[in-house]
Amino acid sequence: MTASSIQIIGLDGIPEIQPGDDLVQIIRTALAANEVALEDGDVIVVTHKVVSKAEGQLIDLRTIEPSELARQWGERYDKDARQVEVVLREAVRIVRMERGVLIAETPHGFICANAGVDASNVSAETVCLLPRDPDASARSLRDGLADGKQIGVVISDSFGRPWRNGIVNVAIGISGIPALADYRGQSDAAGYSLHVTVLAIADEMAAAAELIMNKLDARPVAIVRGYTLPVGGESGTGQDLVMDAGKDLFR
Repeated sequence: MTASSIQIIGLDGIPEIQPGDDLVQIIRTALAANEVALEDGDVIVVTHKVVSKAEGQLIDLRTIEPSELARQWGERYDKDARQVEVVLREAVRIVRMERGVLIAETPHGFICANAGVDASNVSAETVCLLPRDPDASARSLRDGLADGKQIGVVISDSFGRPWRNGIVNVAIGISGIPALADYRGQSDAAGYSLHVTVLAIADEMAAAAELIMNKLDARPVAIVRGYTLPVGGESGTGQDLVMDAGKDLFR
């Protein structure tokens, strides 16, 4: 039986993050300031941007010398060739490079625009990369915040979606909760046996949290409370959400 309601609590007052900042302590301070005490079952969703900043995953574009390919692409589509060069360096595979859109596979296996390289919410002449190991980042935050509570942590990022407009928050790092809920072999209310239904619950939590975080509100941490996790579900990883190449019909 699942809960009939969940609560999403945004944490206000988190300052601009700098490389080397103690993100655990910053979140602890925000929890106290917002008078929020963590409870068993809480899932803390943290945008990758603050994690990447704290981990120093920032590139000064003034140090980048663009390749000829980056220069040509930048000139053709009015892009900063230095930023294009960073994307090319971060990509292990270019999936599509057309009409000013660059879709790439990251070392993590994620397929997304610009290999996750982002120029929003960072200082001028700087771009932000994805965390090198988002799952390790999630584990570190969970270890530092749990205080004996059974909590989960999701590191999120915003991805576009093929065939649908708009971006949606997804999970790229996970600790303490399953990434997926597998309903295969169970029966629905009509008695139909489910054969392929596997829900990406970590992605759903990331997307739900974004409704409170909001891109413009400087609220990079939110708590999802009241969701009943699958019984016996082991802690998942961001890799659980990456489709195996053998099942990818569009590769």
